[in-house]
Amino acid sequence: MLNKLQHFLLELGKGFSFVARQKRVSAESDHFYIDLVFYNYILKCFVLIDLKAGKLSHQDIGQMDLYVRYYEYQIKQKTDNPTIGIILCTEKNETIVKYSVLKESKQLFASKYKLYLPTEKELIEELNAELELLKEKNSYLSNC
Repeated sequence: MLNKLQHFLLELGKGFSFVARQKRVSAESDHFYIDLVFYNYILKCFVLIDLKAGKLSHQDIGQMDLYVRYYEYQIKQKTDNPTIGIILCTEKNETIVKYSVLKESKQLFASKYKLYLPTEKELIEELNAELELLKEKNSYLSNC
């Protein structure tokens, strides 16, 4: 996906400008790397994307929260809107989402990407639809 950045940008939707890949964020002697950093000139905000090829963990959520807070205090300009953090993962544990900062934050999301940034209502609907599919799948597997 990273090698096909132009296609990925077009899939994200309108207004996205590529800023950085593997952007280093330092906290004293510790270094972390944000997979993708974009600026959306329509939304007037930074959009940070972390790619997880596995199950979403509380560490992933905490790490994205750190990235968003860093951008809020160190990078964002006064005229910018709040930074958005998106974690794209192949699996997520609904209990982890329920008890993490994702539940309360309007700036952090963990889901599949869409052609545009979803509203909070659309994101909740998408998460509920995925939860129903998982329940159906688990029910089907239990009956086999």
